[in-house]
Amino acid sequence: MSDLFASAGLDADVPRPLADRLRPKTLAEVVGQEHLTGPDGSLTRLLRGKSFGSLVFWGPPGTGKTTVARLLAHQTDLHFEQISAIFSGIPDLRKVFDAARKRRATGQGTLLFVDEIHRFNRAQLDAFLPVMEDGTVTLVGATTENPSFELNPALLSRARVLLFHALGDEAIARLIERAETLTGQALPLDAEARGVLVRMADGDGRAVLTLAEEVWRSAAPGEILDAETLQAIIQRRAPIYDKAQEGHYNLISALHKTVRGSDPDAALYYLCRMLDGGEDRLFIARRLVRMAVEDIGLADPQALVVTTAAKDAYDFLGSPEGELALAQATIYLACAPKSNAAYTAYKAATRAAKENGSLPPPRTILNAPTKLMKRMGYGEGYRYDHDEPDAFSGQDYWPEKLGRQHFYAPTDRGMETRYADRLAHWERLRRERKTEI
Repeated sequence: MSDLFASAGLDADVPRPLADRLRPKTLAEVVGQEHLTGPDGSLTRLLRGKSFGSLVFWGPPGTGKTTVARLLAHQTDLHFEQISAIFSGIPDLRKVFDAARKRRATGQGTLLFVDEIHRFNRAQLDAFLPVMEDGTVTLVGATTENPSFELNPALLSRARVLLFHALGDEAIARLIERAETLTGQALPLDAEARGVLVRMADGDGRAVLTLAEEVWRSAAPGEILDAETLQAIIQRRAPIYDKAQEGHYNLISALHKTVRGSDPDAALYYLCRMLDGGEDRLFIARRLVRMAVEDIGLADPQALVVTTAAKDAYDFLGSPEGELALAQATIYLACAPKSNAAYTAYKAATRAAKENGSLPPPRTILNAPTKLMKRMGYGEGYRYDHDEPDAFSGQDYWPEKLGRQHFYAPTDRGMETRYADRLAHWERLRRERKTEI
């Protein structure tokens, strides 16, 4: 075994992981996060001023969050302190904060990197607020979960969230090339197997370097592994598609269009492909909610109820039991009557609001909380609909210069047939009562 390590440039006596040996020394060496670390990246711009506020790094594992935090501390001469929310509690935080205060008294700042920060409870997260406020620490938290749901609003208001992307195939390939340069040995893989190795990493830079080490350990001298042998040795199946790249968008597009096309069988097929490929279940749940409001809308208002309930059911049950709720919601959507009338109306109303955003509403429908406003006619002539026949006054609510507009045109499908009849009835009453006036 030691010969195999030596032939690959790995030290069997000091088994330092390849990922650690390849850790970037500068932000420019970080791969796959050019939107943050490139010449015009967000972090690059912050560092030009030699200072930055507290940050939250949100992204998948193996995308460079810890490395970037270390580099930030180095480039700003801050003491780097790292803790994990999995193993730390309030007593540990007090010790870290006390040490940071002592450092600050000597003129030394502290960058506190908190891995898995979403694992802290609300009380623990609140403990960070005073030391962030007074500058005792510059907090850099790392999380794989959506900060909007997992972190306190008070903490988020004091920190900037930066998104780390899963590494694309090109970035993963560059990491492999760096490993080969460092070790002085090419990976013993044919072209197809090399592509499979990239897919096995699933956007995780640390994972691909760990897999590369396994390949070097496992290959016999002079052996070139093909894709089948690679998967047998590594015992890891390549994901069906890369969640960050084309396959991800292709399959969610296919799912959306088969639901819109009222084909429950095809919709279930694409849903199961996404589940089997490891897609984030809550991403799927969010897309199902979007389908409910975009493609079904008021033709079946229950569609929104069903999809949000499916999301809650998955949250409650987890995998794999909760996946059945997503499947049930998918079938419901595909079988529901379809209407994009609310979606179309929303877009039309948005355009009108942008083009006529400065027009005041009629004074009749404005409240008059002060005497001056009453004298100016605010609320004068307003007719309370519940006091009118049929609980409908028919008065004009539109800005005078804009005139009455029509955005929502219900279809003749599902519940919208009732809305169409109701709107037509109100339009008749509106004309009649306008004539009476």
